[in-house]
Amino acid sequence: MTAAVLPHMEEHHDAEGSRFGMWLFLLTEILLFAGVFLLYAVYRYQFPEDFHYGATTLHTLLGAVNTLILLTSSLTMVLSIAKLVRGERRGAVAMLGATIAMGLAFLVIKVFEWGDKISHGIYPGSETVMDRTAGENIFYGLYFGMTGLHALHVIIGLGVLVFMAVKISKKPRKTVRLGAPGNVALSLAGADGSKLWEGEADEGVDGVEVSLTYAHNEELQEREVTQLENAGLYWHLVDVIWIFLFPFLYLIT
Repeated sequence: MTAAVLPHMEEHHDAEGSRFGMWLFLLTEILLFAGVFLLYAVYRYQFPEDFHYGATTLHTLLGAVNTLILLTSSLTMVLSIAKLVRGERRGAVAMLGATIAMGLAFLVIKVFEWGDKISHGIYPGSETVMDRTAGENIFYGLYFGMTGLHALHVIIGLGVLVFMAVKISKKPRKTVRLGAPGNVALSLAGADGSKLWEGEADEGVDGVEVSLTYAHNEELQEREVTQLENAGLYWHLVDVIWIFLFPFLYLIT
């Protein structure tokens, strides 16, 4: 029965296709931010002094702390993938939790920084900014626009990481139907004697409905590793974008 059931329980997983699709998506994100950076470069060339002055009003220390936070979060993201590859699900979830916590810390610092600017009347369209030079108007518009767009990507990335953490932490189950009647306890083993599935079966209308719990399954692990790797690629992109934003906005003085 083992050999007959297992092929129906596993789904085909195309890891290479999944990674290729993710890289295509990341390419569209890179093109989006490339256009934003090009716009920034054009205006910075036109208003160099105004951009330099605008940078002096930003909190460089907070920007540096956020840079360190995101770089560290990339490390914990890599560690999470490495632990899942080794089958250490709890360790993978723990590292994902650390990554999520640092992403939230980044957003908290960014909100504090935005709040400080807004409290001083510095935001796009405010009277304070409108009374300043055209270059400063453009600088603050780009500052809020670029960091806001990046923050949106951080939020999306956090959502993906939370989803993966929940998915990995759950003990995976799958229900199938067999053609034999009766109530039985099942324990399916591989050719080498290792336990692959365990569960119980209840008689159903069309046969036996079996709810099985994974004990170990290479197909499942490969699928989850690929999904976590794709989530990690997106998170690394978020980090790389900030590595460009930090010097462009904070360090141009």
